[in-house]
Amino acid sequence: MTITIGSRESALAVIQSEIVMAAIRKAHPELTLELLTMKTTGDRILDRTLDKIGGKGLFVKELCAALREGRVDLTVHSCKDFPMEEDPDLPLTAFFRREDPRDVLVLPQGQTEIDFSKPVGCASLRRSLQFQALYPQAQVAPVRGNVPTRLRKLDEGQFSALILAGAGLRRLGLEDRIYRTFSPEEMLPAAGQGILAVQTRADFDLSLLACVDDPDSRDCARSERSFVRTLDGGCSSPVAAYATVAGSTITMEGIYVDEANRLYRGKISGPREQGPALAAELALQLKEEASWAEK
Repeated sequence: MTITIGSRESALAVIQSEIVMAAIRKAHPELTLELLTMKTTGDRILDRTLDKIGGKGLFVKELCAALREGRVDLTVHSCKDFPMEEDPDLPLTAFFRREDPRDVLVLPQGQTEIDFSKPVGCASLRRSLQFQALYPQAQVAPVRGNVPTRLRKLDEGQFSALILAGAGLRRLGLEDRIYRTFSPEEMLPAAGQGILAVQTRADFDLSLLACVDDPDSRDCARSERSFVRTLDGGCSSPVAAYATVAGSTITMEGIYVDEANRLYRGKISGPREQGPALAAELALQLKEEASWAEK
Protein backbone atom coordinates (compact mmCIF):
# COMPACT_ATOMS: atom_id res chain seq x y z
CA MET A 1 0.00 0.00 0.00
CA THR A 2 1.38 3.38 -1.04
CA ILE A 3 0.43 6.61 0.74
CA THR A 4 1.28 9.99 -0.78
CA ILE A 5 1.89 12.90 1.59
CA GLY A 6 1.42 16.47 0.38
CA SER A 7 3.62 19.30 1.66
CA ARG A 8 4.67 22.82 0.88
CA GLU A 9 8.08 22.80 -0.75
CA SER A 10 9.91 24.94 1.82
CA ALA A 11 12.73 23.29 3.74
CA LEU A 12 10.82 23.56 7.02
CA ALA A 13 7.62 22.12 5.57
CA VAL A 14 9.51 19.18 4.09
CA ILE A 15 11.30 18.48 7.39
CA GLN A 16 7.97 18.60 9.24
CA SER A 17 6.41 16.18 6.78
CA GLU A 18 9.40 13.86 7.10
CA ILE A 19 9.02 13.88 10.90
CA VAL A 20 5.46 12.59 10.52
CA MET A 21 6.47 10.13 7.79
CA ALA A 22 9.24 8.67 9.97
CA ALA A 23 6.75 7.96 12.76
CA ILE A 24 4.32 6.32 10.35
CA ARG A 25 7.09 4.19 8.81
CA LYS A 26 8.19 3.02 12.25
CA ALA A 27 4.68 1.93 13.19
CA HIS A 28 3.75 0.61 9.73
CA PRO A 29 6.83 -0.75 7.92
CA GLU A 30 4.49 -2.43 5.43
CA LEU A 31 3.52 0.94 3.95
CA THR A 32 5.29 2.76 1.15
CA LEU A 33 5.31 6.54 1.70
CA GLU A 34 5.88 9.12 -1.00
CA LEU A 35 6.26 12.89 -0.60
CA LEU A 36 4.74 15.34 -3.10
CA THR A 37 5.75 18.98 -2.61
CA MET A 38 4.15 22.06 -4.12
CA LYS A 39 4.38 25.83 -3.99
CA THR A 40 1.28 27.47 -2.56
CA THR A 41 -0.22 30.88 -3.31
CA GLY A 42 1.06 32.15 0.02
CA ASP A 43 4.59 31.10 -0.95
CA ARG A 44 4.40 32.96 -4.26
CA ILE A 45 3.15 36.34 -2.98
CA LEU A 46 5.90 37.85 -0.83
CA ASP A 47 5.51 41.59 -1.42
CA ARG A 48 2.43 42.01 0.80
CA THR A 49 1.51 41.01 4.35
CA LEU A 50 -0.84 38.06 4.76
CA ASP A 51 -3.77 40.13 6.00
CA LYS A 52 -3.67 42.03 2.69
CA ILE A 53 -3.81 38.93 0.48
CA GLY A 54 -6.29 36.67 2.25
CA GLY A 55 -4.57 35.27 5.33
CA LYS A 56 -2.67 32.06 5.96
CA GLY A 57 -5.36 30.00 4.23
CA LEU A 58 -3.36 30.74 1.08
CA PHE A 59 -0.71 28.34 2.40
CA VAL A 60 -3.11 25.38 2.29
CA LYS A 61 -5.29 26.08 -0.77
CA GLU A 62 -3.28 23.98 -3.22
CA LEU A 63 -2.71 21.21 -0.68
CA CYS A 64 -6.43 20.94 0.01
CA ALA A 65 -7.13 20.78 -3.73
CA ALA A 66 -4.59 17.95 -4.14
CA LEU A 67 -6.19 16.09 -1.24
CA ARG A 68 -9.71 16.55 -2.59
CA GLU A 69 -8.67 15.41 -6.07
CA GLY A 70 -6.91 12.31 -4.73
CA ARG A 71 -3.41 13.32 -5.82
CA VAL A 72 -2.30 12.98 -2.19
CA ASP A 73 -3.71 10.93 0.69
CA LEU A 74 -2.78 13.21 3.57
CA THR A 75 -1.12 16.57 4.12
CA VAL A 76 1.03 17.90 6.96
CA HIS A 77 0.66 21.47 8.23
CA SER A 78 1.93 23.72 10.97
CA CYS A 79 -1.24 23.79 13.03
CA LYS A 80 -0.88 27.52 13.71
CA ASP A 81 -1.05 28.21 9.96
CA PHE A 82 -4.16 26.18 9.26
CA PRO A 83 -7.49 28.06 8.91
CA MET A 84 -9.70 27.89 11.98
CA GLU A 85 -12.72 26.68 10.02
CA GLU A 86 -12.30 23.10 8.81
CA ASP A 87 -13.94 21.45 5.83
CA PRO A 88 -15.75 18.36 7.20
CA ASP A 89 -14.72 16.49 4.04
CA LEU A 90 -11.04 17.34 4.71
CA PRO A 91 -10.67 17.29 8.51
CA LEU A 92 -7.60 17.57 10.68
CA THR A 93 -7.36 14.02 11.99
CA ALA A 94 -4.06 13.79 13.90
CA PHE A 95 -1.93 16.15 15.97
CA PHE A 96 1.75 15.30 16.44
CA ARG A 97 3.50 15.68 19.79
CA ARG A 98 4.04 19.38 20.45
CA GLU A 99 7.45 20.98 20.09
CA ASP A 100 8.29 23.90 22.44
CA PRO A 101 5.64 26.48 21.38
CA ARG A 102 7.41 29.59 22.63
CA ASP A 103 8.44 32.53 20.46
CA VAL A 104 12.08 33.54 20.28
CA LEU A 105 14.25 36.53 19.44
CA VAL A 106 17.01 36.17 16.84
CA LEU A 107 19.84 38.69 16.39
CA PRO A 108 22.21 39.17 13.43
CA GLN A 109 25.25 36.91 13.41
CA GLY A 110 27.82 38.25 15.87
CA GLN A 111 25.46 40.68 17.64
CA THR A 112 24.75 40.44 21.36
CA GLU A 113 22.10 43.15 21.82
CA ILE A 114 19.24 44.76 19.90
CA ASP A 115 20.03 47.87 17.86
CA PHE A 116 16.81 49.84 18.28
CA SER A 117 17.79 52.24 15.48
CA LYS A 118 16.66 49.50 13.07
CA PRO A 119 13.24 47.81 12.94
CA VAL A 120 12.56 44.39 14.39
CA GLY A 121 11.25 42.03 11.72
CA CYS A 122 7.97 40.38 12.57
CA ALA A 123 5.21 38.98 10.36
CA SER A 124 2.63 38.66 13.16
CA LEU A 125 0.56 41.41 14.77
CA ARG A 126 0.14 39.12 17.79
CA ARG A 127 3.89 39.07 18.30
CA SER A 128 4.34 42.75 17.45
CA LEU A 129 1.86 43.98 20.05
CA GLN A 130 3.29 41.80 22.82
CA PHE A 131 6.89 42.64 21.88
CA GLN A 132 6.21 46.38 21.94
CA ALA A 133 4.66 45.99 25.38
CA LEU A 134 8.04 44.59 26.49
CA TYR A 135 10.12 47.05 24.45
CA PRO A 136 8.13 50.27 23.92
CA GLN A 137 11.12 51.86 22.17
CA ALA A 138 11.14 49.22 19.42
CA GLN A 139 9.93 49.75 15.88
CA VAL A 140 8.47 46.67 14.23
CA ALA A 141 8.35 46.12 10.46
CA PRO A 142 6.77 43.28 8.47
CA VAL A 143 9.02 40.56 7.06
CA ARG A 144 7.93 37.79 4.67
CA GLY A 145 9.59 34.69 3.30
CA ASN A 146 10.65 31.34 4.68
CA VAL A 147 12.94 31.09 7.69
CA PRO A 148 16.25 31.05 5.74
CA THR A 149 15.10 34.08 3.71
CA ARG A 150 14.23 36.01 6.85
CA LEU A 151 17.56 35.13 8.45
CA ARG A 152 19.38 36.31 5.33
CA LYS A 153 17.56 39.65 5.47
CA LEU A 154 18.48 39.93 9.15
CA ASP A 155 22.17 39.20 8.58
CA GLU A 156 22.26 41.64 5.66
CA GLY A 157 21.33 44.42 8.08
CA GLN A 158 17.73 45.05 7.08
CA PHE A 159 16.53 44.37 10.63
CA SER A 160 17.95 44.57 14.13
CA ALA A 161 16.26 41.33 15.18
CA LEU A 162 13.58 38.83 14.19
CA ILE A 163 10.76 37.33 16.23
CA LEU A 164 10.12 33.74 15.18
CA ALA A 165 8.64 30.51 16.45
CA GLY A 166 11.37 28.55 18.21
CA ALA A 167 9.89 25.26 16.99
CA GLY A 168 10.69 26.04 13.37
CA LEU A 169 14.29 26.98 14.12
CA ARG A 170 14.82 23.80 16.13
CA ARG A 171 13.37 21.59 13.39
CA LEU A 172 15.73 23.26 10.92
CA GLY A 173 18.70 22.67 13.22
CA LEU A 174 19.12 26.42 13.76
CA GLU A 175 18.58 26.59 17.52
CA ASP A 176 22.02 28.20 17.88
CA ARG A 177 20.49 31.35 16.32
CA ILE A 178 18.12 31.78 19.27
CA TYR A 179 19.20 34.77 21.38
CA ARG A 180 16.27 34.80 23.78
CA THR A 181 13.18 32.68 24.38
CA PHE A 182 10.04 34.51 25.51
CA SER A 183 8.05 32.92 28.31
CA PRO A 184 4.28 32.55 27.73
CA GLU A 185 3.82 35.30 30.31
CA GLU A 186 5.86 37.64 28.11
CA MET A 187 4.53 36.50 24.74
CA LEU A 188 1.59 34.14 24.55
CA PRO A 189 1.93 31.79 21.55
CA ALA A 190 -0.41 31.49 18.60
CA ALA A 191 -3.09 28.81 18.62
CA GLY A 192 -1.54 25.51 17.61
CA GLN A 193 2.04 26.78 17.60
CA GLY A 194 4.56 23.94 17.78
CA ILE A 195 2.00 21.29 16.73
CA LEU A 196 2.03 19.48 13.39
CA ALA A 197 -1.47 18.71 12.14
CA VAL A 198 -2.31 15.94 9.68
CA GLN A 199 -5.19 16.51 7.28
CA THR A 200 -6.94 13.71 5.41
CA ARG A 201 -10.12 13.00 3.52
CA ALA A 202 -13.00 12.03 5.78
CA ASP A 203 -12.90 8.38 4.63
CA PHE A 204 -9.19 7.84 5.42
CA ASP A 205 -8.29 4.85 7.63
CA LEU A 206 -7.49 6.68 10.88
CA SER A 207 -5.97 3.58 12.46
CA LEU A 208 -2.88 4.31 10.36
CA LEU A 209 -2.47 7.68 12.10
CA ALA A 210 -2.78 6.57 15.74
CA CYS A 211 1.03 6.57 15.86
CA VAL A 212 1.20 10.31 15.12
CA ASP A 213 -1.81 11.48 17.13
CA ASP A 214 -0.83 12.77 20.58
CA PRO A 215 -3.80 13.16 22.98
CA ASP A 216 -2.29 16.19 24.75
CA SER A 217 -1.57 17.97 21.46
CA ARG A 218 -5.03 17.13 20.18
CA ASP A 219 -6.82 18.51 23.26
CA CYS A 220 -4.68 21.65 23.33
CA ALA A 221 -5.03 22.32 19.62
CA ARG A 222 -8.81 21.83 19.62
CA SER A 223 -9.17 24.16 22.61
CA GLU A 224 -6.87 26.87 21.25
CA ARG A 225 -8.59 26.82 17.88
CA SER A 226 -11.98 27.06 19.62
CA PHE A 227 -10.81 30.23 21.41
CA VAL A 228 -9.78 31.92 18.15
CA ARG A 229 -12.84 30.71 16.26
CA THR A 230 -15.18 32.09 18.96
CA LEU A 231 -13.63 35.51 18.43
CA ASP A 232 -14.17 35.20 14.66
CA GLY A 233 -10.42 35.26 14.25
CA GLY A 234 -8.28 33.48 11.70
CA CYS A 235 -4.71 32.29 11.83
CA SER A 236 -3.61 35.84 10.89
CA SER A 237 -5.61 37.34 13.76
CA PRO A 238 -3.68 39.04 16.60
CA VAL A 239 -5.41 36.94 19.26
CA ALA A 240 -3.26 34.44 21.16
CA ALA A 241 -4.25 31.11 22.70
CA TYR A 242 -2.20 28.61 24.67
CA ALA A 243 -3.47 25.53 26.49
CA THR A 244 -1.65 23.13 28.79
CA VAL A 245 -2.83 19.84 30.28
CA ALA A 246 -2.02 18.20 33.59
CA GLY A 247 -3.74 14.89 34.13
CA SER A 248 -7.47 15.40 33.65
CA THR A 249 -7.26 19.23 33.80
CA ILE A 250 -6.75 21.66 30.97
CA THR A 251 -5.72 25.28 31.51
CA MET A 252 -6.40 27.80 28.77
CA GLU A 253 -4.78 31.23 28.49
CA GLY A 254 -5.90 33.67 25.88
CA ILE A 255 -5.44 37.22 24.64
CA TYR A 256 -8.12 39.21 22.86
CA VAL A 257 -7.18 42.37 20.96
CA ASP A 258 -9.77 45.10 20.38
CA GLU A 259 -9.93 47.50 17.44
CA ALA A 260 -7.63 49.96 19.26
CA ASN A 261 -5.04 47.17 19.68
CA ARG A 262 -5.61 46.98 23.44
CA LEU A 263 -4.84 43.55 24.88
CA TYR A 264 -7.17 41.68 27.25
CA ARG A 265 -5.76 38.55 28.84
CA GLY A 266 -7.38 35.80 30.88
CA LYS A 267 -7.14 32.20 32.03
CA ILE A 268 -9.57 29.37 32.67
CA SER A 269 -9.20 25.75 33.88
CA GLY A 270 -11.43 22.71 33.98
CA PRO A 271 -11.91 19.11 32.79
CA ARG A 272 -9.84 18.52 29.66
CA GLU A 273 -12.76 16.94 27.81
CA GLN A 274 -14.48 20.33 28.09
CA GLY A 275 -11.47 22.19 26.65
CA PRO A 276 -13.12 23.68 23.54
CA ALA A 277 -16.17 24.83 25.56
CA LEU A 278 -13.96 26.36 28.26
CA ALA A 279 -11.92 28.14 25.60
CA ALA A 280 -15.05 29.56 24.03
CA GLU A 281 -16.24 30.72 27.46
CA LEU A 282 -12.94 32.52 28.08
CA ALA A 283 -13.07 34.16 24.65
CA LEU A 284 -16.54 35.56 25.33
CA GLN A 285 -15.46 36.78 28.78
CA LEU A 286 -12.55 38.73 27.31
CA LYS A 287 -14.67 40.13 24.51
CA GLU A 288 -17.24 41.30 27.06
CA GLU A 289 -14.48 42.84 29.19
CA ALA A 290 -13.29 44.76 26.15
CA SER A 291 -16.79 46.01 25.34
CA TRP A 292 -17.21 47.29 28.91
CA ALA A 293 -13.87 49.08 28.72
CA GLU A 294 -14.96 50.86 25.55
CA LYS A 295 -17.99 52.23 27.39
